[in-house]
Order: sequence, then structure tokens, then C-alpha cells
Amino acid sequence: MYHALKLFINRLCQLLTLPMAITCWLESSTSKHSEAVFSFWTHVFSILPGLPGVFLRRAFYSLTLEKCSLNSFIGFGTIFAHRSTVVEDNVYTGIYCSIGSAHLGKNCLIGSHSSLLSGNTQHLRNDESGEWMPFSSSNINRINIAENVWVGEGAIILASIGKGSLVAAGAVVNSNVKANIVVAGNPARFVKSFAPTPTEDPTATAQKNAALKSQA
Repeated sequence: MYHALKLFINRLCQLLTLPMAITCWLESSTSKHSEAVFSFWTHVFSILPGLPGVFLRRAFYSLTLEKCSLNSFIGFGTIFAHRSTVVEDNVYTGIYCSIGSAHLGKNCLIGSHSSLLSGNTQHLRNDESGEWMPFSSSNINRINIAENVWVGEGAIILASIGKGSLVAAGAVVNSNVKANIVVAGNPARFVKSFAPTPTEDPTATAQKNAALKSQA
């Protein structure tokens, strides 16, 4: 009964947000790189409070992002900057997150106030004038946050995170993170790998930790 009711509310919210989604589709069809209309609606939906806001945000993004699961949670104040984003099942984003072009894998936890940027080359520098150039859609790089990743509160992510890893609160990640490890700091550094499974050799795991730490 619960699942049937949730599905009904999701579909109803999709119907309610369809007119707004149509304006985004029209924008996309007339100008491939323009996202002004999409950005306007993301700001509107981000400030809708409570449980109705959760359902309406999810419904809107399910119609406008490359993919957004109806089994996800998008917190108050969270904004997706680009349509080229994928949100898989059971993804959770806290409040006031800023998400660029990203693939959020299943069961990801994105802590409040986190920023997931579209790579680290969004602005290029003019070597002659020393001026930083305006944002260009051609410089967007989609980062991959693999399944079962936990990103702590206030983290800044500019690169991809491997499956099952943990990014500590406030960390700044500017290079790809391997699977099943913990990173922290600015810039983010290897802290440890997770405990071995019963089939793993603890000695081998300790040696692997030491090798990873030497590379960090």
C-alpha cells in the first residue's frame, strides 16, 4: 500500500511539474547549450519546503535531467546546475548542495552544503592578458560518484570517487579517488582503506594501506 501511494504521488507531481519541464525541453531543442530556463526552475523548486518540496523537486528532475530516479531524495536548497546529470536509485542529497554535471551512483550519500563541480577546468586563463575566461559549456567534465559513496558535509568534489569510498567533511577532492578508501583534508589525502572482508588477508590489507599512503 505504501509503495502504491508513493508511486501515485510521484506521478501526480510529475504531472504538476510537466508544464515547467516542457519549457526546459523547448529550450534544449532550440539551443543545445542554453540552460537559462532550466536554471530558473531549479532555483524555484529548490526553495519549496517540506515533504511536498521533496516530491516536486524529484518529479521535476526526473523529467529534465538525463536521468533522475523517483527513489531518490533531494534536499531543500539543493540545485543541479546542468541537465547532463544522472541520479540513480536511493541517492540522498542533503540541504543546500550544489551539483554540476555528475553521475551519482546507487546509494550515494551527499552531505549538506557539498559542492560537486563539473571537473576542474571550467575556466581557462588567457595567457596574454592574464584574464580568466567566462564559463564555457565545452569545458564541462562529468564526474562520477560511484555507488555506495558517502560525501561528508561541506566537501568540494572536482573529480571522480570510486565505489564504496568515504570523503570526509570539508575535504577538497581535486584528483580521482580509488574504491573503498577514506580521504580527508585539503587537498584530500588517503587516510585508510576499509576493514578487509573475511576472505581478505589482514597482512595484505595492511601492505596495501601502506602503499596507498605512500602514493598520497
